[in-house]
Amino acid sequence: MTQQKVAPGPVSLGIVGAGIMGERLLGAALAHAADVVRIAGIWDPSEAAMARIAAAHPHVPRLAGPEAVAAASDCLYVASPPSSHLAHARTALALGKAVFCEKPLAVDLGDARAFVAEAGGRGAVNFPFASSFAVATLQRWIAEGVIGTPQRIAIEVAFATWPRSWQRDAAAWLDGPAEGGFTREVVSHFLFLSRRLGGPLTGLKATVEFPEAGKSERKIAGTLTAGALPVTLAGSVGTTAKDDHNTWTLEGTAGAIRLRDWSFAERRTPEGAWQPDPEALPNEKIRPLVLRRQLEGVAALVRGEAFHLATLAEALEVQETVEAILKG
Repeated sequence: MTQQKVAPGPVSLGIVGAGIMGERLLGAALAHAADVVRIAGIWDPSEAAMARIAAAHPHVPRLAGPEAVAAASDCLYVASPPSSHLAHARTALALGKAVFCEKPLAVDLGDARAFVAEAGGRGAVNFPFASSFAVATLQRWIAEGVIGTPQRIAIEVAFATWPRSWQRDAAAWLDGPAEGGFTREVVSHFLFLSRRLGGPLTGLKATVEFPEAGKSERKIAGTLTAGALPVTLAGSVGTTAKDDHNTWTLEGTAGAIRLRDWSFAERRTPEGAWQPDPEALPNEKIRPLVLRRQLEGVAALVRGEAFHLATLAEALEVQETVEAILKG
């Protein structure tokens, strides 16, 4: 079915999944982007989750199921566990609605490829680096010649435990080998960033360790290329005291810049120290504004306008790379 026409004004957004990501985007829509989107409704199979939404946001419609949410909206945001993503997304597409999906697209790569072919340009994926203020700063520094000619990328992620402390309620799937793990949940964002700033992801060679039976990976290492840039990749659990520590570093002929801990753009001084952008804010403070930018992209997607969000094709390329890493 072709996408339905949308009336002027804020587009209507339905949400399937009232977990961490669903509630974050809901909060950003209500507090920061009410002029961009209006919430058509939300649904989650968990009565406890729906009760939490009712208590926090009593004016948000709580609908009877995913079909009702899709029918009430111009765009369906799919924030459920990965195994259910495509069923919900296909429901929305069949009704002529757009889809904004969490990553990964699916747990089955073949099905993800089929969906991307089916959906055409009617969908996008929630990789917030597409709207990141810090990433925009990195892009400006690159354009200004701060690093000279880009030469190489390094991605490093580390966690005290997996899942992270604030994700424990979702451990049943976040720490399972079929849907979870830090490579799918975190490394995918930095692969997307490498793809967006460097080019297609190719030439992967990787190792992975699954030391705990029935659990997700605890260590990865690998090399690949993003366009013409060589990329090194390292990730591990139990190697930092922080919940989550990450760096994405771009070295050039004249210097280096990096993204640290999601939201700090930094450049390396001649003395070798890392100097943050003076306007940088911690991720928890800047996140709502980044999500507003994401929602502006959703509105453009719904209206058939050019948008900056991660495309389905980009998300599929990232997922293919992630799954290849996990196969080692």
